[in-house]
Amino acid sequence: MFNTLINRINLPQELIDVAKSSPYIIMPNSRDELLNLAINGMVNGIYEVSYEVPGKGEVVEASVTSCKNGISVNFPEEYMRRRDPDCLVIGDKKPTDKPTFVERFGREFDSVRQETLDWLKDQPLIFLPFMAGGFEYGYPALLIAPKNAAFFAGGLADLQGFFPVDQIPENFTPKAYVYLAPPFRHTHFDGKQVVVHNRLEEVHEVFSYNLYPGPSAKKGIYGVLLNIGEKEGWTTLHASTVKVITPYENVMTIMHEGASGGGKSEMIEDLHREPDGSVLLGTNIVTEEKIKLDLRETCELQPVTDDMALCPRQLQEGSTRLVVKDAEEGWFLRIDHIDKYGTDPHYERLCIHPKEPLIFLNLDGVPGATCLIWEHIKDAPGKPCPNPRVIMPRRLVPNVVEEPVEVEIRSFGVRTPPCTKENPSYGIIGFFHFLPPSLAWLWRLVAPRGYANPSIVDTKGMTSEGVGSYWPFATGRMVDQANLLLEQILQATSTRYILTPNQYVGAYHVGFMPQWITREYLARRGSARFKMEQLVPSRCELLGYSLESVKVDGTKLSRGLIQTNYQPEVGNDTYDEGARILKEFFKKELKKYLTDDLNPVGRQIIECCLDDGTLDDYLGFIPMRY
Repeated sequence: MFNTLINRINLPQELIDVAKSSPYIIMPNSRDELLNLAINGMVNGIYEVSYEVPGKGEVVEASVTSCKNGISVNFPEEYMRRRDPDCLVIGDKKPTDKPTFVERFGREFDSVRQETLDWLKDQPLIFLPFMAGGFEYGYPALLIAPKNAAFFAGGLADLQGFFPVDQIPENFTPKAYVYLAPPFRHTHFDGKQVVVHNRLEEVHEVFSYNLYPGPSAKKGIYGVLLNIGEKEGWTTLHASTVKVITPYENVMTIMHEGASGGGKSEMIEDLHREPDGSVLLGTNIVTEEKIKLDLRETCELQPVTDDMALCPRQLQEGSTRLVVKDAEEGWFLRIDHIDKYGTDPHYERLCIHPKEPLIFLNLDGVPGATCLIWEHIKDAPGKPCPNPRVIMPRRLVPNVVEEPVEVEIRSFGVRTPPCTKENPSYGIIGFFHFLPPSLAWLWRLVAPRGYANPSIVDTKGMTSEGVGSYWPFATGRMVDQANLLLEQILQATSTRYILTPNQYVGAYHVGFMPQWITREYLARRGSARFKMEQLVPSRCELLGYSLESVKVDGTKLSRGLIQTNYQPEVGNDTYDEGARILKEFFKKELKKYLTDDLNPVGRQIIECCLDDGTLDDYLGFIPMRY
């Protein structure tokens, strides 16, 4: 296999040395081979992924259970079941706003890098060639992982696709490498998740020192694409995208951005119904009143992207709308909302009887049984893990769209807390708001991480996910990404912008209903075409415009769901306190972008916000087309 490796892939000498020294190398020729490797050597249906750690002995990092419908991966430590938002560090000396390895650990990364390569020399290894960003527009890349972590390699193969050994293109020269060395979490990093990005002149290296694939196989590749795009003048958006076809055969394409937990995967799901078929819009947490809607027929959904929307420059040529294509071959779906049978029949069908075995994480898999996606592993007795996942290859998703699409509506999702007179908060956002492009840009700079985020280790208070909501995965400077996002908005003159919350609208618990109802409503309205006189300025300028009334399939929505200050449990004074909280947060987060390299138009927009500008002021920077 060594000769096959060096004959098919152009490797640097140090990796040739690693391959020569390894006891043996595996280059899988099929997905089935990878999944079988993940459970090879299992005992009673379970394979334990463990490593010898000096001073600790054999440490089990993960367990892999063989189920009827795939493999179920679990981690003994609760901390390892979701991404640590502070795991990324920079190992090189190129410009960055991220913590560097030297700053955090007090020494250069080069020595640890060499130790990593030396450790890999002693391991049976998997070499997995793939294309970061997809086969059509992506970049050659290579994973080097210990053989006993085959589930990790299988997850990366599902997320990004891979080349079987007999199909590797000629002259395959990786632009990115992913190195996996799990025991270094204990020997070097005090048990913490650490992913080091090392940006060399010709390649981007990702060193993953933990086995949870979120920060590396998923978001590490995202960081690679952001770095390449930063150099080439484009970016990869943190967004789901779906073509919506109404019962009257109107077609609208909506893209939904936001921080983890902001509703991206949910935007491409069918809305959830009550057992009687009705739609529960919200439940008042004070009065326990339930607001329901009878929606006879919903729109047909054709998903395009789930989390990473690639938008290289060549796709934008000749269009006045933003054009995107999926950067992934598989989706890392969070299924925490599926807590009982019948919650989401669509994904239940895909997962219980899949056409191919799937990879599940943080689910209570039983050897030889079907892994059920509503049986989440427990973090503690009575406390289910908030981050259960399934990796779903795109080819298994019905009606998935393969080609690039033009985005008509660009939505931003915010995970909001309840807001009442007793507990004022920023949960004042109505079911949806229309944003002038300049305000839409500000929301993408501020990107609130949101309330009760299930995808990452807990953080307290209102925090920012950072520019584009993809900042946790980026490696360069915030101002460069801010400029790219603004240029994108300036060029896509026919794309329109909305804001939608999830979880709470004022005093109502709503889950993800606002974005589902908004999707249905705007598609029926013909891609959200309104006259400016139909739009009402929101009481808080940062929320752009609302509508005076909204009628969905003949039923008028409560005014308090559209403009939350009309809810008796909120009122004007509480709303204004929530607006104050939101404005202070914006001002705190936006000041960091005021550097010499900021686009001059961007500087004017940010200064407008800092000076409590009006909606008319925001409209003066970039026209609003509705």
